[in-house]
Amino acid sequence: MLQTKKIEYHDGKTLLEGYYAYNDKISGKRPAILVAHDWSGRNEFACQKAEKLAELGYIGFALDMFGKEVRGNTKDEKMALIKPLMENRNALVQRILSAFNTVKTLEQVDHANVGAIGFCFGGLCVLDLARAGAAVQGVVSFHGLLNAPQNLKPHAIQAKVLVLHGHDDPMVPSSLVTEFQQEMTAAKVDWQMHIYGNTMHAFTNPQANDPGFGTVYNPIADSRSWMLMKNFFIEIFNS
Repeated sequence: MLQTKKIEYHDGKTLLEGYYAYNDKISGKRPAILVAHDWSGRNEFACQKAEKLAELGYIGFALDMFGKEVRGNTKDEKMALIKPLMENRNALVQRILSAFNTVKTLEQVDHANVGAIGFCFGGLCVLDLARAGAAVQGVVSFHGLLNAPQNLKPHAIQAKVLVLHGHDDPMVPSSLVTEFQQEMTAAKVDWQMHIYGNTMHAFTNPQANDPGFGTVYNPIADSRSWMLMKNFFIEIFNS
């Protein structure tokens, strides 16, 4: 049976709150997968993804990048939340590492087998987790931002990387796609990228319906990308 809990943890003095989902019918330790939210905060969408991961037999953990109960509602509020972390990617890494380290202490978690997925801003977060050299087995970016950090010390990337991208995403132009591919290749990463035609930003979010802004839900790309993610983690965790 699916069980969920909220877990408080800290990054320095900042109180954070994660959402933890697991199937209590499964005995023993199992892999965990972090879920990094978009620029609005640890919302219902991220929590639902944690639950879906639990239904697949993993520990799902929707992490918190902004602080307990901190959410953005308007575009201006959301931009204000991500701006400090986008400008200081070391702080961003420390924030997601606090979630990564918290998950590894949970009783049911096989701490040697932890993955991460992220959506939009969260896609950039999980890619930076990998860039920081964390012992994460694999990361998946769904319509994530791809620009490399300018102020993050280079580390050997241990994780396998899967990027799921909309060809018509105005927030990630083709030049950034090429730069990312070159970055991963130069770092000798086991990486792959799947690009969906006629697909914009936020293609996994059923609430996305703003063509002028570039965010539009695409149910086919949503389904295909989730299937690829499942196969990715089956390969990594041999599950």
